[in-house]
Amino acid sequence: MRKLPITALAFAALTLGLPAQGRADMEVGLAAVDRGDYAAALGEFQAQAEQGNATAQFFLGVMYNKGKGVTQDYHEAVKWYQKAAEQGHAKAQFNLGVMFDDGKGVAHDYAEAVKWYRKAALQGDAKAQFSYGYMHASGNGVSVDYVTAVMWFEIAAANPSPAGRGINGLVEGTREIVEAKMTPQQVAEAKRRARDWSTRRK
Repeated sequence: MRKLPITALAFAALTLGLPAQGRADMEVGLAAVDRGDYAAALGEFQAQAEQGNATAQFFLGVMYNKGKGVTQDYHEAVKWYQKAAEQGHAKAQFNLGVMFDDGKGVAHDYAEAVKWYRKAALQGDAKAQFSYGYMHASGNGVSVDYVTAVMWFEIAAANPSPAGRGINGLVEGTREIVEAKMTPQQVAEAKRRARDWSTRRK
């Protein structure tokens, strides 16, 4: 569920805001992805990634993670996710969190997963918001905190992005399970915190 699919639409959404030349180069890569020519896409993204383009670094991470145009290599995926994540790329931060969470290409480390989920969640990534909440519900990498968990489930459920709508059923089901362990006062507090967070974001 948490893994980001490699699709032309996902690639296109992340090219916004790039300089004209970088965008043009990325569009060549996107066209290659669209026709399933991942080897050609790899060349375009590799060149941009080596120049420090965080979006291209993220794309390379996805390609190595999924084995698209290259031999699947989780270590290489982590390398490129890390480079993009350190530049503030939210989707790379989320995917890096997943790698630490699953122990793929890096030592299994819940605390590091929490760190990267939080960074992406604060930037509005719906999957990261759910995952960050889930870590608090399960006590993986942090102390169990149902109020914080439900707060983030509320935020993820209200996320208007396609990713947010896509995980809505999962969020709702998980939230119900966690809320069953809470007092009505705790649930109300979680919802208040979620409203406050959303208000501050506007």
